[in-house]
Amino acid sequence: MITPSSNTQSNAQGSFGATLQQARKTKQVSLEEAAAELFILKRHLEALESENFAELPQAAFARGFAINYAKYLGLDSAKIASSFDAAYPNELKAKSVNNTDTPLQPMGTLQRDTHNRIRFNPLLIIGVIGLIILAVFLFRMVSNASEENNQEPVSTVEDVSAIEQAQGAAISNDASGVGASGSALNLDAASADTAFLNVKLTDDAVVSITDASGNSLISGSQTAGDYDLSGVPPFSVQIDNIDNVSLMLNQETVALDTYATDKQATFELVP
Repeated sequence: MITPSSNTQSNAQGSFGATLQQARKTKQVSLEEAAAELFILKRHLEALESENFAELPQAAFARGFAINYAKYLGLDSAKIASSFDAAYPNELKAKSVNNTDTPLQPMGTLQRDTHNRIRFNPLLIIGVIGLIILAVFLFRMVSNASEENNQEPVSTVEDVSAIEQAQGAAISNDASGVGASGSALNLDAASADTAFLNVKLTDDAVVSITDASGNSLISGSQTAGDYDLSGVPPFSVQIDNIDNVSLMLNQETVALDTYATDKQATFELVP
């Protein structure tokens, strides 16, 4: 590993982004390679190097990215963190505090997407109802005529009724078939963009996980137990003590110790 010169590290206090960029170029590592090694999105590494704070996630996660990036490049992570804190805009700090204050919401109360619900063609439903009404009307009309003439019910009545009922059943089957297909398509579309997390706590720990759409899946101090979560990747993860926490993404175990510093881990997770 090539360590940047002391002059490069001393510039971190003035411009941590330039220091990170220079160290990466000295190490001859591309942004793509660094993103793959650190499990951090390329656009977030670019935002750190350009000090474009608006493109970064919440302050706690962004600071963790900067520290991990500095360690990866062989820089003094404490100086990078201090320079990051000094450069981070106050208005974004206030916004980050408000965002991380979101209470934990159980999975059963998450807002559901109403656009993917099954919809039936109203004209098809009206047609089926009209067909049933016509069948009942014809049956009653023929039955009344038969009673007035004191004759046995005409066989055509049963024929017409049977035909109409068969047509109604066929249309109903078509409608339910369309509904089933629509439901299958909706389930496929929903699962294509959704990833599933399982967080298991053996003791109390502070765990915060936010998905790509900004939803806070879990936040703050949690008690021991299993937590099943789902959201849109990538996920921003922050854990205060990895010894009390195990994490699985789509039923695959995540090695938390690879992201940890002093038992604390802050990283971005993608399937």
